[in-house]
Amino acid sequence: MSQGLRGLPPHGSPSRGLLEVDRVSKRYGDVVALREMTFEVRAGELFGFVGSNGAGKTTTMRIALGVLEADSGQVRWNGAPIDLRTRRSIGYMPEERGLYPKMRVLEQLVYLAELHGVAPGEALRSAELWVERLGLRERRRDEVQKLSLGNQQRVQLAAALVHRPEVLVLDEPFSGLDPVAVDVMSQVLREQAAAGVPVVFSSHQLDLVERLCDRVGIVRGGAMVACGTVDELRAGGVERLVVEAPGAPPGWADVVPGVLSARHEGARTVVELAPGADDQVVLGAALATGPVHEFSRQRPSLTELFRSVVTSEESAA
Repeated sequence: MSQGLRGLPPHGSPSRGLLEVDRVSKRYGDVVALREMTFEVRAGELFGFVGSNGAGKTTTMRIALGVLEADSGQVRWNGAPIDLRTRRSIGYMPEERGLYPKMRVLEQLVYLAELHGVAPGEALRSAELWVERLGLRERRRDEVQKLSLGNQQRVQLAAALVHRPEVLVLDEPFSGLDPVAVDVMSQVLREQAAAGVPVVFSSHQLDLVERLCDRVGIVRGGAMVACGTVDELRAGGVERLVVEAPGAPPGWADVVPGVLSARHEGARTVVELAPGADDQVVLGAALATGPVHEFSRQRPSLTELFRSVVTSEESAA
């Protein structure tokens, strides 16, 4: 693949914009969809937007695009409320795919670029580049309805990128993709961020979010309940210790002060500590039983953090 097909930065100089969602609320009758949703996506940042179904992710994205109107709060781009001109500079990939099934791939991409104000010649040039970049060259003259679901997903991504947007808002872009397509999608998003484009996307593939994103926001009940880098979020989770003490009797850690739970796996024990508990107390208890071959910290994964948030929501309901 030629270097000229990679990256494809937005028009003009690299974007240095800031997308802000500021205390956005939305109700549908008695149902509260969003509760003062607040976060920002910086220039060149990959921001993962995660939450259970119905948590408010899609509603937030639709409000950012002007598809829905917020009851209160504001979405801003570079400090100004988003208007029609600004929306034309946003690349949006909806959860419900919005392609014209009977239009040919290349023809459709050119048409969509022109709708965003791109000149015809430049629209064709950009469409051809994205068709090549996303592995659709052999399908460029096919009707969209004749493509596999994975290839339709690639066309949908191309549609979000063909006008070289200044910001990307993608709702479940990895849904239904095979591993090769996931790698292509991931690389494209990294390239866009490297060009200075703020990228926000939702996904249920938390291992992918953890690997790809600079920051992650966890949404629950229409509100942002945790936001930060993966390391920051993991540091705020329950602290775990892995202790290997071959001579320790079964259940030795269950009575140690500060231990919330202990999972015994032969000679190894995985201990969850209460906030503020002293790990040296655990080490001392282990040493009292004999030699300790391993004593290490184990931070929770993003998937475990997410499950913890969902569990706390269900417990509070």
